[in-house]
Amino acid sequence: MKPIVLVHGFWVTPRSWENWIAHYEAKGHRVIAPGYPGFEVEVEALNADPTPIVDVTVPQIIAHIEEQIRALPEAPIIMGHSAGGAFTQILLDHGYGAAGVALNSAPTEGVRVVPLSQVKSTFPVLKSPGNRHKAVPLTLEQWTYAFTNTFSEEESRVLYERYAIPANGGILWGSVLANFQPGHQDTWVDYHNDNRAPLLFVSGSEDHIMPPEVQRSNHKHYKSKTITEIREYEGYAHLLPAQKGWERIADEVLDWALRHAG
Repeated sequence: MKPIVLVHGFWVTPRSWENWIAHYEAKGHRVIAPGYPGFEVEVEALNADPTPIVDVTVPQIIAHIEEQIRALPEAPIIMGHSAGGAFTQILLDHGYGAAGVALNSAPTEGVRVVPLSQVKSTFPVLKSPGNRHKAVPLTLEQWTYAFTNTFSEEESRVLYERYAIPANGGILWGSVLANFQPGHQDTWVDYHNDNRAPLLFVSGSEDHIMPPEVQRSNHKHYKSKTITEIREYEGYAHLLPAQKGWERIADEVLDWALRHAG
């Protein structure tokens, strides 16, 4: 059984993978869902003291996950959601993983598509350059628009209370500026890398913060000979790993990864 590494995104912690962890472990897989450095505490602690959120950087996140992957007995399947999807692409480009799945992925450097719903979703952070040095939370209304727009009001509230934390404003601002600054930035990958593991993009049709246009553009940037595919799931919002029916997607992407694992 291939080990599986699950990489979370912003505004959440590894807790957001709790359903998938139990699901894959029940199938016999060893599953790890590393938090970012400093995120070893629970959601409630990070909301009470967001200092670790402010301090973390993308290179630190990547180095931390790579260290945990190196400790595994074999190359794992890496799955990332949102910002974790961008980190999955970086990890694959660095030579890690047997296969990768990027779910509702944040874009890597060079992807310039910016749909209006993405602007609205990230506006709480990007409305002020001063947020580059802050951990920026979402209100329940903002969370519902960005993460759970296809969920019931009650489901959205419960998941907000269970999963939501502030996000690192500096990293989000850095991703916006990556395409306008000289040299490679933190989210750069080599789109021509023929040696990386196969990669599957998964897109929810109703995702506001990382819409299908972003996934399609990110997918098209890859020019390598390595397998790079994309699937869209109708009716799914950004918080796809927690939306009703997630089991089918979890099974289908795992099947894809196992079939293509190098």
